[in-house]
Amino acid sequence: MTTETTTPTTTTVLDASGVTMRFGGLTAVRNVDLTVNSGEIVGLIGPNGAGKTTFFNCLTGLYIPTEGKVSYKGTVLPPKPHLVTKAGIARTFQNIRLFSNMTVLENVLVGRHTRTKEGLWSALLRLPGYHKAEDSSRERAMELLEFIGLQDKADHLARNLPYGDQRKLEIARALASDPGLLLLDEPTAGMNPQETRVTEELIFAIRDQGIAVLVIEHDMRFIFNLCDRVACLVQGEKLVEGTPGDVQADERVVAAYLGTPFEGAPGAEEVAEVEAAEAHAGTPSTTTPAKDTTPDTTSTDEEGTR
Repeated sequence: MTTETTTPTTTTVLDASGVTMRFGGLTAVRNVDLTVNSGEIVGLIGPNGAGKTTFFNCLTGLYIPTEGKVSYKGTVLPPKPHLVTKAGIARTFQNIRLFSNMTVLENVLVGRHTRTKEGLWSALLRLPGYHKAEDSSRERAMELLEFIGLQDKADHLARNLPYGDQRKLEIARALASDPGLLLLDEPTAGMNPQETRVTEELIFAIRDQGIAVLVIEHDMRFIFNLCDRVACLVQGEKLVEGTPGDVQADERVVAAYLGTPFEGAPGAEEVAEVEAAEAHAGTPSTTTPAKDTTPDTTSTDEEGTR
């Protein structure tokens, strides 16, 4: 009798095809293709003004791409943040955006709103289904706090947490929506080496739970150690994509970070124009979500294209 071996099937979780984002006459992201597969951690790097955060905003519905499409597990996503989150994509932002006057547990519970099926009347009348949903959400939130090591601080106000713990709490809130893909925008910004190491281990643990990860980061040692693949953007265009070793050794990537000119590289004035354009463009009114929705899909005041 012969024994058959099966090869694990790789699923394409994210498929961004030809994504372009223009602000008036300036192009912040130009024809970017990127895929993220199940079980992968993919890094997105590039100098300031490269368009990394603009690209994230296009993926999560904060911006409507001028051209191109974004698909999640084969389904084209509508450019609406709450529907993107409901589909299975969650994100964090570079700047901490917790509800500072709410407890650690309450912040995570906010992230459960897309997975709560009970309606307004059920909540107002305190029907049995509402209580069941609340108990389920609280149980899941406590599981996530245990996962990130903050279960003992569930009743603490978010503003009283150390910086590194606030970062972890933001990740837990994003995970509360049960995503299949997690987008992290500079998760180690402002961290010391010990906190960075803890974050690295946390992201590996998230990957091990079956969640694909796409991460923007400027810490090259962190990103090359963490990721299976890395893509580099320069002035909104994908310059190179490959394994960390290949990207790290690419002369064009080295030149982009050192400021050495190479053929087709943008000038400093062009980068500044793109940054200024996005800073003043804001989010189109059609994608501005209502107040009081979960902050991982509502914040639009980005610092500018990075």
